[in-house]
Order: sequence, then C-alpha cells, then structure tokens
Amino acid sequence: MPELESFPPAETLAEPEAAEELARLAREIARHDVAYHTHDAPEIADAEYDALRRRNAAIEARFPGLIRVDSPSSRVGGAAESGFAKIRHRAPMLSLDNAFDAADFADFCAKAKRFLGRIEPLTFVAEPKIDGLSISLTYEHGHFVRGATRGDGTEGEDVTANLRTVKSVPGTLTGDAPAFIEIRGEVFMTKADFLALNQAQAGAGAKVFANPRNAAAGSLRQLDVKVTAARPLSLFAYAQGESSEPVAATHWDYLQRLKAWGFDVNPLSRRLDSEAGVESFQTEIGLARSGLGYDIDGVVYKIDDLALQHRLGFVGRAPRWAIAWKFPAEQATTVLREIRIQVGRTGALTPVAELEPVNVGGVLVSRATLHNEDEIARKDIRAGDTVIVQRAGDVIPQIVSVLADRRPERSAPYVFPSACPACGSHAVRPPGEVVKRCTGGLICPAQRVERLVHFVSRPAFDIDGLGDKTIQEFFREGWLHSPADVFRLPEREAEIAMREGWGKLSARNLSAAIALRRTIPLERFIYALGIRRIGSTNARLLARHYGNFSEWRARMLDATQLGSDERLALGSIAGIGPTIAEELTDFFGEARNVAALDELAAGLNITDASRSESADSPIAGKTVVFTGTLQTLSRPEAKARAETLGAKVTDSVSKKTDIVVVGADAGSKARKAAELGVQTMTEAEWIELLG
Repeated sequence: MPELESFPPAETLAEPEAAEELARLAREIARHDVAYHTHDAPEIADAEYDALRRRNAAIEARFPGLIRVDSPSSRVGGAAESGFAKIRHRAPMLSLDNAFDAADFADFCAKAKRFLGRIEPLTFVAEPKIDGLSISLTYEHGHFVRGATRGDGTEGEDVTANLRTVKSVPGTLTGDAPAFIEIRGEVFMTKADFLALNQAQAGAGAKVFANPRNAAAGSLRQLDVKVTAARPLSLFAYAQGESSEPVAATHWDYLQRLKAWGFDVNPLSRRLDSEAGVESFQTEIGLARSGLGYDIDGVVYKIDDLALQHRLGFVGRAPRWAIAWKFPAEQATTVLREIRIQVGRTGALTPVAELEPVNVGGVLVSRATLHNEDEIARKDIRAGDTVIVQRAGDVIPQIVSVLADRRPERSAPYVFPSACPACGSHAVRPPGEVVKRCTGGLICPAQRVERLVHFVSRPAFDIDGLGDKTIQEFFREGWLHSPADVFRLPEREAEIAMREGWGKLSARNLSAAIALRRTIPLERFIYALGIRRIGSTNARLLARHYGNFSEWRARMLDATQLGSDERLALGSIAGIGPTIAEELTDFFGEARNVAALDELAAGLNITDASRSESADSPIAGKTVVFTGTLQTLSRPEAKARAETLGAKVTDSVSKKTDIVVVGADAGSKARKAAELGVQTMTEAEWIELLG
C-alpha cells in the first residue's frame, strides 16, 4: 500500500508555499488519474484520492490567484489508452466536487443560491454514488451506436463492442426517444459477482482483482470482447450528455424517461423537496450501505431543475449544480516516534509527526501533520505518545488526540526549534502569524532551490530535463542561483555531458529544451516569476489586461507610486484587487527584482497575450463594470458570462472603462460614468447586446 507524505495544512500556507503545494498536487493527482482511469490499477484508496482533490480545492479556494493551468480542478480522469480508438464526447463528462459533512453541503447550496441570486429552497435528486466506471452511450434514432469511457472528460476510449455484451445496456430504446442522445451511466460489478469472479480467477491461476471497481473497469476495457462478454457487468444510468431535443424539465423526470427507455436506474434514488431533507437521507443511506449488493462511497445530490442546472453551468472540472457527499474517513491508533521539521519554499517551518506505520482505510500512514507550534502545545503532543490518526477532509493525515494514559514515563513537552534545520539561520514568528519562518532568505537552500523548481515547472517555463533532483544537483555545483542562470546552462553542455547519468545526448536534449523555452507566452512568464499571490489564473488576468510584456512592465512600475491612477486601476481589475496589487507593486518597488526581471527578459521572446476564443463577440477586449442590482442575472453570473465572451471586468470606473451596465439603485459608479462620458446601458440593453 502507498505511504502518505506529510505537508502543511491549507489554512497555514503562505502564497509561495501554496503555489509549491499546488504544483506537487497537480503532479501527484495526474499520476493517480492515469493509474486509475487509464490502467485500472489505482495506487491509493478512493478516500485518499478524494483527500488529494479536496486539499487542492481548499488551497485554490484560499488562493484563487494561484490556480494553475494544469490544475486538477479543471481536469477529469486520465487520457484514453492507446489500445482503443478514441471518441470525443459531444458534451464533456464532468467529475464532481465533494462534501464531507453538513457544513460542506450547506456551503455548496449557499454558493449555488448566491450565483443564481435566489433565496428559495432548492429541490434535489439524491442518487447513491456507485463505485464503478463512468461511460457514455450514444443512441441515434433509438439505436445504440457508440460507447466510450470518460477518459479525460473530453475524450474517451471506444468500447462500443464491449458494451454491447452488457445485458443492462439496451440495444434499442423502447418508446419515444430523441433522434440523437448521449446517456451517461456507471458500469459496475455486484459484490456477489465480484467474489464469484475472483474465485474463478484464482482457480484458473489468473490475476485476482483488488475490488469490484477494478474488476468492472478491467472487464470492460478488454481488447478481446469475448472476455468482457464472460464477465458479469451491470449498468445504472443517471445522466444526460448532448441531445437533439429536450427530454425533460427536471432531472427526476429524466430518470423516469430512462426507465421508460429500458435502462436500469438506481431504485434508491429519491427526490428531495428541499436541502433540509438531505442530511437525513445521507444518514439513511450510510446505515444501509453495508447491506447493499454493490459498493457505494457516498451520495450524489443534483439540483432537480434542469433550467437551473443550465444557468449554473460548471467551474473547472465540476458542475455548480451537483455535489458528491462522501462517507466519513477512518481513524486508527499508533505511536508517534519523533517530531521533525520541514522547511518550505518561503522558509516556513512545519512540524511533522513520524509515526509507527498504521493502516488507515487501506492506506499505510507513517507521517501526519502537526500544523504549527500552537497546535502541538494545545494538544500537548510529544515524542513517544500513542495518538489517534485520521484522514478526513484533507490529504494529510492528522493527529486527532493523544491517549495520555499511555504516555511513557519521563516524557517531556516538545520545544519548537529557534533555528532553521536547513541552514541554521534564526527562525522567527512574525506578530499575528502562527508559522515560524527561517530568516536565511537567499542563503537557505530549502528556499532558493524551490523557487527555481517553481520557475521551470510545467505551468511556468516547463523545461524538460530540469526536474527537482537536477536543479538540486546544479545548485550544489554552483551553476544555478537565479532564473537567468537556467538559460546559461547550454554554455555548460560539455561539462553536463561528462556528469554521471548524463552523456552527450541527454545534455544536448537539455540544451534544446532550454532553447525551445526562450519563447514563452506572457502569462506563463508572469507566473514563473513566483510573485506572491500570482498563480496561473491571476497571471492570465494580468496578461490579458495588459497585452504585452513592455506594457505590463511599464504599468507595474507606474503602479508603484502610491495614489497613482495606475495603482488604482490595477487594484480594480476583477480577480486582482488591492491585496494582490500590493504584492505586485512590492515586487516592482524592489530595484533588484526589476534588474533580475530585465536580465531574464533580455534573453527571451515573450509573446503577447493570446486573443480570446470569443474575440469576435461584441464585447471582446472591452473593459466592463457592473453596478446596481441586476434583475435577470446575478452579479457573479453576469461577470462570468462577460469574461467568457472576452471582456475585461473591473470593479471601478475610470477613463479606460468602455461600458458600465447599470442595474437598479445604481450609485456612485453610474454618476462617475456620466462625468467621464463612459457608455452606460441598462441590463436589458446589455442582454440584447450579447444576443
């Protein structure tokens, strides 16, 4: 079983640490996606994978400016396997965000209502979450013509022939059906069928499966269709992709249509008149879970009204109108061997508990986070203690409590170090913060190396051959100290070729990879600089707003002047705000940063920001401000649609504003627009403009 690594909790991370952790999570989740979706050989338990996703989402929610271009929140599953032909889904096959308790679900409901500008209760359909393989079935004129796995959410594997052998997949729909429709469902294997299959496999000396989910996925994705035909697979249908015509007004009605067409629909599905009934249903299904004939790991709750689903749309990889409420994680008891300190990229000292390895819900845990100095003191955690460990709601195992009655004699309270274990520099705790930090700055190897790792990471310069270990190696050799040094490495190609594990070809490939990255889009360049709070999303916002490197650099220097128009304009960009603007001006206010920036940029071709996919829309490239109360759209919905169509949405009116959309009870922004002669329009005129 895999062993969990320990990292600081999301609530204690500073921006650079959060960026570092998001990069690690992106790599880790991508690897597990391939193992699970492509090879049907997961390396970790579902609860652990969900915790990875949840940690990523928690960090992104706290630092939205750090969201990466390769964020797991915008990706579903893994790439299609080359052994099958590929099918592109007409409508994406989304994944789901998770809830783990009533508070999470209440937060989901509040966000949906806020987006819709609604206060009335929401009606839901609850469906047990089957642990199987998601598939899409395409029917034309009532006949099954294509079937595909989810794959990466956009493109899956063509398993049509295999699906034809599954008895619960109708070959022809009964009754009235659209001329074209994609029907989504879950292929699974019952517990009884799984046990029988494994007994047969063992008797034949063949591979046995770890669980019913793996058995179902492995059976469906057989290149020999005869093998699939011999396996006992089942299907529950539960969702719709693209359709040539509307088939229902609510999701509940759609489930009834599925049954009328000949599909099996989970009989435990239920329509709930409001969110008030959700918690009791979750408890009911949780109690019934062990007696079900198939595995479930939670319940999916979908807003019933399909018109509301359409309005809500999705963000990243997940819909805003559905959530999976997962069952709680497990706990275990073990012994804490010692407390060790990790040093992050920003010098944060994070305590980690080294544990006697223990199985927690199918995952071997040997480390757990201790959060910070205060948390250790509050729980009085000491080396040698017997502790309760859990993995609920976060990727990092946490110590819930200490069993004081098992504490060894002569145990002493833990004393947090006052010096950095990486470089020996003094460690300080700034007023009002819970994290102690190394003051070593550029002399601390734990910080400098991680900054370079960030610079060459995939959403930044993405230089093949410059991984963590290579950067550490070259740093120790004295070849890498600043980002500009990366582009001097080709001058050392002969020296690199002579190093152990390299050779002429690999050294030449590294030089070629570096040369390839001398041309880089503006947004990736901005992200790579590692400015606090500037993640991939904010880097894209800045690149799109300013257009090219020269303009961005000049405006940032102008913005360093307190009270300047450019500083106010920077802080008013939707998604940036005054706090992030301050980080940018702090960066450009340091002459050494500007010198390093110019040294780096001098050897690069930084391309202008790409035009929006909606560049032909009537508002593409225009700066828009919304003010007052909107009647048809909520403010978040209006902003989201404007940005989708290529507009720049800001929160303040200036002479650079193109359009001010005026709702009811508009105030100072409408008056300022009139004073500056900026075009204003009503909400109705705005909607008409968008068509």
